[in-house]
Amino acid sequence: MLEGEKVTLRAVEREDLERLWRFRNDLEVELAGGGDPPLPVCLERMRTKSDREASEGSRDKTDFVIEADGECIGHCGLSNIDVAARHCEPGITIGDREYWGRGYGREAVGLLLDYAFRVRNLRRMWLEVHAENKRAIRAYRACGFVEEGRVREHIWLAGRYVDNVIMGVLREEWKASLAGDW
Repeated sequence: MLEGEKVTLRAVEREDLERLWRFRNDLEVELAGGGDPPLPVCLERMRTKSDREASEGSRDKTDFVIEADGECIGHCGLSNIDVAARHCEPGITIGDREYWGRGYGREAVGLLLDYAFRVRNLRRMWLEVHAENKRAIRAYRACGFVEEGRVREHIWLAGRYVDNVIMGVLREEWKASLAGDW
């Protein structure tokens, strides 16, 4: 478990799947995340995938539930973990809209950075976010990410094309921002 002031990141349990399924099928939540156009996902499919991942494990992926006030408010994790180059891609969704814009996502990203750099000994974290997701971009910048590139009009988002922003942070940059807390 990774604990912050507002959130705890813990393992995904089977009991969390129904709440995560609701977030996954919430159009506003999915559009905020961007990427592929949202498609409905049935609960049984999520359960089957979760069961398979639980039994097989994965070397290039780590998933967490974001918990606040004793409730699952979203999920996050690391994917595309490259053990040779020591980099990964974080992903985060705050699915409970009551927690949007209040620093919960920023704290979860900070916990992921600490986990990736201090615990997993990775050296770089990178991500893609659509340019209309201003809340996420602010949170990533607050955690030390910088814009490394932009692919113009790359993502189809609710009827129009928007830019895809590529951001990254190096462990040394993150470490320096902690001002001696390493």
